[in-house]
Order: sequence, then C-alpha cells, then structure tokens
Amino acid sequence: MTSRRDFLATGGAALGALAVGPRLLEAMPGAPALPALYTDAATRELMMEALDAAKRAGATWADVRISRNRNNSVQAREKQVTDVVDTDTMGCGVRVLVDGCWGFAATQELSKAGVGSTAQEAVAIAKANRIARDRRVELAPAPAQVDKTWRSAYTVDPFTIAVEEKADLLLRANAAALTVPTVRFVNSGLSFVKEERNYANTDGTVTTQDYVRSWVTMSCTAVSPDRTGSAVRGPEVVQPAGRGWEYVLEADIVNNAKVWAGEAAEKLTAKAVEPGRYDLILHPSQLFLTIHESVAHATELDRAMGYEANYAGTSFVAPPEKVLGSLKFGSPIMQVIGNRSEPGALATIGYDDDGVVPDEFHIIKDGIFVDYQTNREQAPWLREYYAKTGKPVRSHGCSYAQSWADVAFLRMPNVSLQPGPKDIGWDDLIAATDKGIAMIGRASYSIDQQRYNAQFGAQLCYEIRKGKIVGQVKDAAYQMRTPDFWNTLDMLGGQKSYMHGGTFNDGKGQPGQSNAVSHGCPPARFKNANIINTGRAL
Repeated sequence: MTSRRDFLATGGAALGALAVGPRLLEAMPGAPALPALYTDAATRELMMEALDAAKRAGATWADVRISRNRNNSVQAREKQVTDVVDTDTMGCGVRVLVDGCWGFAATQELSKAGVGSTAQEAVAIAKANRIARDRRVELAPAPAQVDKTWRSAYTVDPFTIAVEEKADLLLRANAAALTVPTVRFVNSGLSFVKEERNYANTDGTVTTQDYVRSWVTMSCTAVSPDRTGSAVRGPEVVQPAGRGWEYVLEADIVNNAKVWAGEAAEKLTAKAVEPGRYDLILHPSQLFLTIHESVAHATELDRAMGYEANYAGTSFVAPPEKVLGSLKFGSPIMQVIGNRSEPGALATIGYDDDGVVPDEFHIIKDGIFVDYQTNREQAPWLREYYAKTGKPVRSHGCSYAQSWADVAFLRMPNVSLQPGPKDIGWDDLIAATDKGIAMIGRASYSIDQQRYNAQFGAQLCYEIRKGKIVGQVKDAAYQMRTPDFWNTLDMLGGQKSYMHGGTFNDGKGQPGQSNAVSHGCPPARFKNANIINTGRAL
C-alpha cells in the first residue's frame, strides 16, 4: 500500500482530500469538517507536463487523469471477523487522439519524466491503431471547466473509521440476527471506495473531485428444525450509496438485523407459488435491477451500434435511425431520466472522465424512446437525429474509467424511472390489487444479450388477495419481453415512495471494468405478468 507520505517523497502529487461540492448533505453532529478541496500545485504541474508531452509527440487532443483509488472491506460471519481488505493505488493515465485514433497508456511513476514518457507511449499506440480505424473519432464540443472542484454527498469519511469499530458493528448485528429462532447462519459486510480524481485536457479543463461510496450487506439463513429446508434473506438488504459512514449508521443494522432474520424464518414456511398470471407489484429494491438490465443497458449507444458485443453486449434498441423518437418502449406513464446529479446516487459526479458537466436528459418520455446515453465520442454519431429534433450535439456526460490505469469509455449514468403524480405508495398499490404478487429485493436473474427476454426473481415474494398481503410465497419469478412488460405498467408510486436501488460493481467492456450506478424509482405495478415457479423439477 502506497502512503500519502511515500507518494510525496517520490515526487508525486498531493491527491489529498478535496472541496465543497454542490448540494451536500448536512454534516453529522460532532463530525470533523472535511478538508477543503483544491488542485494541488504538484499535481497540476504533472498534468500539464503530460499534456505538453502528448502535443509535442503529435497528439491533436489529449487528457490526463492522476488519481488515488482506495478500497476497504470488513466481513464477518456469526461471531468472528472473516476478512479485512485494504487496497490503495495511485497513478497517471494519459489518453490521446492522433489522426482520429485513440491511444492510451498509464504509469505509477509520478514524476515529470514518468508522465512525459507515458504520454509519448500513448501517442505511439494511437499511431499504431490507425491501421484498424473504422471511423475517425470526432469529439462533441464541451466548454472548458477551469479549476473546478466537486465532492460527493458524504459527511464522514469511512476511511477515518477504525477497523475495530467497523467489525464491532457487524458482530453486534450478527448477534441480533442470531436471536431469531431457526436462524443459524449470518454473514455481514461493509465495503467502501474512495476516489480522489484530478483531470485535465488540452481544451483547458482542470478539475479535482473527491468521491466516496459505501455498502452494507447482510445474509441471514434460517434452517428448519428437522434440517430439511433452508431460506435466506440477503445479502442486499441495504442499498449501496454514494455516501459515507453516516449512511452506515443510518442503516441501523443492529436493530434491523432482527427484521431481516425474521423474514428469512418466515420464508421457511412459505408455500410454493402457483404459476400463472398475476398483477405484479415491484418494490424499488427489486425494480431497480429490472430497470438496470432491461432499460439502462439497452439504451447505451455503443451497444446499439455494435461496439459492445462480446461482454453480454448489443441491444434490441437499434438501429438508432429506426427507433429514436418512435419505439414504444413502455406505457404512457413511463418516464425515464438519465442524470449524474442526484445526491447520494452511485453514478453521481461533478465532471465525467471526458471533462464534461453531465446533464439531465429523457431516455424514455411518455413511453417513447427518445435518447441514448452518450459521451463526447459518441454524441456526434446522432447528429442527424439531433438536427431533426433541434437538440445540440453534446455529450450527456457518460464517460467513466474505473481507475487511473483504465481507459475511459461509455458507462451508464443514474437511470431512473420517475414517480407518478399521485401521492401514493407501496400500501396503496397493494390495496388496489385483487390478485397479485409483490416482490422485494433483488435475487437471481437472467437476460439475453439484446436485453429483450428476461427472468427475474426476488428475495421476498408475497401473495396479494383482494387488496391485502396474505403471506409469503417461495420460488416465484417473472418472465418478460422488455417492451411488452413495460407496456403493462399501469400504476406508479408518488415522490414520497421514490428511492434509489443500485449496484456497487457493474461489469462492462473487454478488458473488463466495473462501475457503480443507482436507479431511482417508486414501487410500480405491472398488469397480468407471467409468474413461474422456479423450484419445480422438470
């Protein structure tokens, strides 16, 4: 692990704690103030050296990222800590354009000589790539962001919390869960990421950002007295967030552990679901995954254009000229927004890895597909459509790289289903349903490469009769064809029922990269869904 002291001693830049961003949450009482955010002079000097070296070597455009990436996790099972992991990495990545071709190189040698030679290597790679160029890269315009800073919505840095305190919280939660009869096994965990990002490009942009995300997991396993059956609640019982230690404390896992354990115990006696057609009510903790897989991935422009094909790639939302503005993706009450601005959401950021301020944009409006997710490279691919609709050719700010050592490419923003106009919630949707299944929490799922055919399960499934929940059922999953399913959407919760679900690690690309993303949504009802029993033998 490289310390900050070692980093400075070897000629590197000070990537330390960084500044006040927009729309911060109030600090926890008694929490120390976060240090001011700024672009360190040594870091700036290294970034300028990398850009100058790239231009001298023949680059027509270049950007540079110097960042520190830290990861921490603590895992526990019943009465013991099973794993503690800390990683800390710093380095520099340089990306260049030469004759419309990309080149990228990275280094941990944070000196003028180190970043300069890395920039030269990136240019050499771009020149070598010209033989395989299928289209010349053109970047959408983006105004320079000069000396801008941003910090995510956390108030207590989880990396300042002692491992003993983290472990104690988990062990106390485990002990609480084990007080529930029939619960025999409990696994729990805390995971944290902190990214200190410095970015500059030849357009004149210089930004510094400080980003934290946190995740609490717990899995409670109940075992029947005769040991012939078991049931699990978890591990995703708390949604991950772009927040800090205050979020962990707000989750109140010691008290909630008994609730989650009790749900696992109740599942032991649940009856098997009867296959058939039911109205389906999805809680945001389950619905976010359906949004992620069938809407968010399906509307990434690189997938639609065939540039993301090997890793569960491509999309049925293609070709752009035939579907943009005309594909009836869902019912008229379906409004889906892409953004990177919601406080506490996992993909929220001030400036993307192209140096762009992300915007908020409709992906689906009144049920009609109207726009893709784009970055600076891909937005010009839609020039003709944007000209017809009067939209400017601009990136939506969807460029992302998981670390300084990885090249930036298109990654999804927060993609969220908007709440309905009426102030209703989960209980109201239940009360309005005569025969239904209600699902809470993500579980196993399967979806094809084009994001068209899918099957989703849930951690908790409840049968609804005449407006009331009558008990848990097990082995329930719903099958869907994406546009058919979303066209059955007929009820949405209101703003008060809107919440974020999310994934801490979402893979894409080859070589693979992982990002975190949230999907906001209210509870929603879908008419006449096909419910199957996944526990029946053939």
